[in-house]
Amino acid sequence: MKKSIGEEINEDLVKLNKNPFPHRASCLSVSGGLLLLALAPWSSRVHAGCEEPPARRVNWLRCDKSGADLRGVDLREAVLNQANLSHAQLAGARLGSADLGGAILSGADFTGATLTDARLVSAQLEQTVFTGANLAGARLDRGLLTGANLSEADLTGARLYQADLHGANLAGAKLTKANLAQANLTGAQLPNADLSGAVLSRAVLEDAVLTGANLPGAKLDGASLLNANCTGANLSSATLADARIDGARFTAAKLDSTIWPDRRRCQPGSVGECR
Repeated sequence: MKKSIGEEINEDLVKLNKNPFPHRASCLSVSGGLLLLALAPWSSRVHAGCEEPPARRVNWLRCDKSGADLRGVDLREAVLNQANLSHAQLAGARLGSADLGGAILSGADFTGATLTDARLVSAQLEQTVFTGANLAGARLDRGLLTGANLSEADLTGARLYQADLHGANLAGAKLTKANLAQANLTGAQLPNADLSGAVLSRAVLEDAVLTGANLPGAKLDGASLLNANCTGANLSSATLADARIDGARFTAAKLDSTIWPDRRRCQPGSVGECR
């Protein structure tokens, strides 16, 4: 007995439900004709994701871009959380307000790049190069910057709370009003760095080089400056209350109205020693 069209459609729908690939279009035979079923509306949308080219606001969340050549690209406001950009070339790139939280950036080159207000919280930045980069207002809290090169970089108002800058090069860097509280700067190179008004409370600056550094009004209370070299540094009106300075050198350092570790205020005009 010949089946009705309705019966044939019902049988074909049963077959379709058993299809292990329901996202593919299927053809149903209906009285010698063909009924093309469209893709189900719940099928996943094709998303380029990590294959998207570099662009403003691109989403490269957890993408592997290690060793990529991204020199001069526009990655402003990009989502780069936990992305792998180790050894990537980003010289001159624009990453203002980009989110690189938890990203792997070890050995990457950001020479002359712009990272104003970028977020690099807990990022891995060992041996990363930021020479001449603009990181004003950037957040690098708890970042791992051991051996990083930040010479001549602009870190005005940047946050580096509990950042690890062991052995980092910050020669000539601008750190005006930066927050380096509890940061590890053991053996860091900061000659001629500008740390005016910077917060270094309880920071570790053991064996650090601060020759010629500018630190007027800086807060170094509770900091450890064991064997630090502060020759020729300007510490006028800085606070070193409860700081540890055993073995530190202050030859020719300006200590005008500086608060000394014993909480004495150095006399105006004090140089080399707190009078």
